[in-house]
Amino acid sequence: QVQLVESGGASVQAGGSLRLSCAASGYTSRRICMGWLRQVPGKEREGVASLEDDAITNYVDSVKGRFTISRDDTNNNLYLQMNNLKPEDTGMYYCAAGCRIVSGTWFGLTRFEYEYWGQGTQVTVSP
Repeated sequence: QVQLVESGGASVQAGGSLRLSCAASGYTSRRICMGWLRQVPGKEREGVASLEDDAITNYVDSVKGRFTISRDDTNNNLYLQMNNLKPEDTGMYYCAAGCRIVSGTWFGLTRFEYEYWGQGTQVTVSP
């Protein structure tokens, strides 16, 4: 059984940094697809960053150059380093795993591309 548990969310001021962690257990696959998505009330869950087989990363345009996704393959934990945070980064951040193909190629920036989900960790960025 796959279990994903996020941590590291907090309230910070704009310009600050946070590092989110996702403790992953039970996720054993020849192809590793993991990512971070975020959601604010009233909006759909959107992809922030994804990682495929520890080699291919994808980022939504709004976080490029500020966020970095990484994975520790010794314990399968996923991380999201967030620098120069902005108020628009506020949201519930979810860790996700699984390689669902919905359009020919897996990018991992939509909620439809994942099988497994964590419960989320809240990030709040104040001006």
